[in-house]
Amino acid sequence: MSVAIARPATKTFSVKLDNEIRARVQQLAEIRDRSTHWIMREAIQQYVEREEKQEAFRRDTLNAWKEYQETGLYATGDEVIAWLETWGEENEQTAPVCHK
Repeated sequence: MSVAIARPATKTFSVKLDNEIRARVQQLAEIRDRSTHWIMREAIQQYVEREEKQEAFRRDTLNAWKEYQETGLYATGDEVIAWLETWGEENEQTAPVCHK
C-alpha cells in the first residue's frame, strides 16, 4: 500500500541573476551537495521569514509608540530589567505597573 504525500502547490518563478551571484550559488550548491534550485528556494524562504519578522517588529514598535502617545503610560528600563531578571526563579515577579 502506498501513501500519497500532499505537497503544497508550486509554480515556476524566474529570477535573473548576474554571473557572479549565479556562480556563487552554483558553488555553494556543489559544496552542500544540493541543487541550485534548493539553494535558491532556501535562501528566498529564509529571507522572506526574516523580513516578515522585521516588519512585525517595526509594526509592533509603531503601535507601542502610538499607545504611549495616547496614554502616556510607561515602565522604565530599570523596572523592566529588574522584572526580567526574576524570570524562571521561585520569586518570579509580575510585570511592572505602567505609570505616567
